[in-house]
Amino acid sequence: MIGVVDIGGTKIAAGVVDEAGALHDRREAPTGGFADSVRAVVAMLGTRKLEGIAIASTGPIDRESGIFGQVDTLPGWKGSDIRTPLVSTFDVPIVIENDADAAALGEATAFDAKRFLYITISTGIGAGIVLDGRIYRGVDGAHPEIGHHMIEASGPPCSCGGRGCWEILASGTAMARAAKRPDVTAETICASAGEAWADAIIEQEAFYLGVGLANVISMFTPDVIALGGGVMKSAHLFLDRARAVVRERCTMVPSERTAIVLGKLGANAGLLGAARAFRERGLP
Repeated sequence: MIGVVDIGGTKIAAGVVDEAGALHDRREAPTGGFADSVRAVVAMLGTRKLEGIAIASTGPIDRESGIFGQVDTLPGWKGSDIRTPLVSTFDVPIVIENDADAAALGEATAFDAKRFLYITISTGIGAGIVLDGRIYRGVDGAHPEIGHHMIEASGPPCSCGGRGCWEILASGTAMARAAKRPDVTAETICASAGEAWADAIIEQEAFYLGVGLANVISMFTPDVIALGGGVMKSAHLFLDRARAVVRERCTMVPSERTAIVLGKLGANAGLLGAARAFRERGLP
């Protein structure tokens, strides 16, 4: 049994995956400060005998050291080391993977595609690229931050230092910010569809989602783009408009050959992909 953990900006999920790749005993806890979150992970994994632990986490995070960089969705976590306390507690091998890459690995098993992208639209926007069954990595194994490609140069400032990034314009956090009310979330906006104030934000989200997808398709022309994340629980509000934007803007590549679909694993994609990453590292 491999312990699997998926660390996101608002919640942490954990469970165990058996040799057949099935997920068991899935649990969730809210993401808090680093120390509290480590305690939550330990509690969720419990006292069972594990062969190893696979962690999928929002990043940037160093896959070897387990040390977090500046993560806007995890305030106060910069410089924290996730590997050491878990090794100390469980004394097993640990594999760390970017959450979008892990989810892409998990989802890629469900699609027959040589060129596959998984994009999660949630607190932030992340993407993983799978080519011929393998995760694409940049120099020094870096994870490409597709969520931070520029959509509008004069757009709002982003924590990455740029302006008008896809994430700052089309994430769930961006939707909540557009409401200009502290009690409103992306979920409550979607639940309010049909009301003028919510429909204006939904239209903006669908447009910017489509612009970002059009850019990605123009750059990579993949066979399949699968979408996941909390915002995509309300995909029926966004996808038709986003696909229309893609058709309008992708005139130099055969965009009609790229399927834009929903992921098949839902909230378990990161957990199952983390287990696959563990196995592919040649560990037990």
